[in-house]
Amino acid sequence: MKRTLKDYAVLALKGVCMGAADVVPGVSGGTIAFIVGIYDELINSIKSINGDSLKLLFSGKFVSFWKRINGNFIFSIVAGIGISVFSLARIITWLLTAYPVMVWAFFFGLVLASTWFVSKDIKEWKSWKTLVAFVAGVAIAYCITVATPAETPSNLAFIFCCGVIAICAMILPGISGSFILVLLGKYFFIMDAVQTLDWVILFVFAVGALIGITSFSRVLSYALAHFRNITLATLTGFMLGSLNKVWPWKETLETFVDSNGVEKSLIETNVWPNAFVAEAIVLMLAGFFLVYALEKLSVKISSK
Repeated sequence: MKRTLKDYAVLALKGVCMGAADVVPGVSGGTIAFIVGIYDELINSIKSINGDSLKLLFSGKFVSFWKRINGNFIFSIVAGIGISVFSLARIITWLLTAYPVMVWAFFFGLVLASTWFVSKDIKEWKSWKTLVAFVAGVAIAYCITVATPAETPSNLAFIFCCGVIAICAMILPGISGSFILVLLGKYFFIMDAVQTLDWVILFVFAVGALIGITSFSRVLSYALAHFRNITLATLTGFMLGSLNKVWPWKETLETFVDSNGVEKSLIETNVWPNAFVAEAIVLMLAGFFLVYALEKLSVKISSK
């Protein structure tokens, strides 16, 4: 596929949106990739980083390696994600603390709309396999969202494992890699590392993420190629089940103090709407129609 500089700028912007979503515990960058129409290409491009392509790299055939892995596409997406994570991490974590109902309301509308649009790609809803996959996806995502965060070590070996596990969740629509880090007890630890540029922690985490994503992408690529309806039904279930996590109105059950001395929520439970209801509804609708606009824009671009 031939792309212009403008096309790659748009890809980078999509990466920015993915990075912004990945920073929020409860929203998946994979969801954004699905919305903007790059999910299949993203998975297949990551999958192409394998033994054969690495042989080209280590033998000095850099141009062939770059073409084999769809390098321009990957670079544009990764650059956008990197820009977003390093520039928005502080802002988004502050917004989650200062205006939690507003932020969660926006993402609730976004994920709800995403669930609908992904489900439209499923061709065989009447199949029992598709229905079972959907119900299983809902159940798994819901169980993950109600799990209690664990007390875990901060050594480099565990940070590496966190990278492997979190990145697999980040490329699954509906399963938030950031929330997986919350469950592993390392979300704010990694966010602090991003804000303070702790390069040792970030490097170890990134190596784990690289190994995790290149391995898991093969599984996803195979599933989408051979069991597309079942896979999409599972992913739709993931997204629907994750709505429990992005419900705007919550009550804090347990808090902790981060490295900057700021008290933050650790364990929360959902409650009935009790504050900023009108504002939250407006932001839910804004999130919903943003997804609608992005989906229509992606269809228009892909049809050219």
